[in-house]
Amino acid sequence: MWSSKDVYYISDSTGILVTNLGQALICQFPEVNFSEEKFPFIRTVAEAKKTMDHIIKRSRGRRPIIFSTILDPKIRAVFDTPEVEYFEAYGLFLERLETCLETRAVREPGFARHPSDVTMSKRVEAIHFCLAHDDGTKISEYDEADIILLGVSRVGKTPVAVYLATQMGLKSANFPLTAEHLDRYRVPEMIRQNLSRVVALTTSPEQLRSAREKRYPGSRYARLSNCIEELKQAEQIYLKSHIPIVSSAGKSIEETATQVMQELGISKKFIL
Repeated sequence: MWSSKDVYYISDSTGILVTNLGQALICQFPEVNFSEEKFPFIRTVAEAKKTMDHIIKRSRGRRPIIFSTILDPKIRAVFDTPEVEYFEAYGLFLERLETCLETRAVREPGFARHPSDVTMSKRVEAIHFCLAHDDGTKISEYDEADIILLGVSRVGKTPVAVYLATQMGLKSANFPLTAEHLDRYRVPEMIRQNLSRVVALTTSPEQLRSAREKRYPGSRYARLSNCIEELKQAEQIYLKSHIPIVSSAGKSIEETATQVMQELGISKKFIL
């Protein structure tokens, strides 16, 4: 029986499905210690090969387990090699896992659905922090944040911050760039002091106009020309301060949040 095993979750999207599925399966083997890592948004063969090289190097011939929801057969072929134990999303996971781990699964339904007191406490704390630090509130406490989202009004900061708190247990704050900051091309000192935790959100001018029009129809605030100008000013601020940028245009909240975590190097760690 294996005492430990490396596990990798590979996806051409956010990786949420394959991660939940894989974790629900491996928790049936409580005697085995698993080291887990997640690789979302693998959409080219080149990205797949780079990821596979990392997996092979890190696992050092110990036949790591790969759970995958990759749809492209050429990309799947990169991971489906004799050097790893490769599991497609809807295969007979438990039977094959029993074989490769040389032990029987406990076969208890919902085994992964029992969060510890520490996990629940962390999630609740993150949610409280997010709500208390929405829209630039309590900026003096930003040094306690895991992630600080920056962006112009209606770019999607609040829903992404809430997702990061409720689903990932991350203390997320968000700060709106107003005309005061945009005209001066400068962010507050507390933001500059915490740049290592800051990610900027942007979007397309059309999507921003649409979001603003729903809130304040016919206003200058929602005018396309104003949206274009604000996004350009904000981008210059991000580039000046070397702040990573994630666009929410055409993306779900989950996808945007996942890319935010990637930018901060959090995506390959399991927070909860």
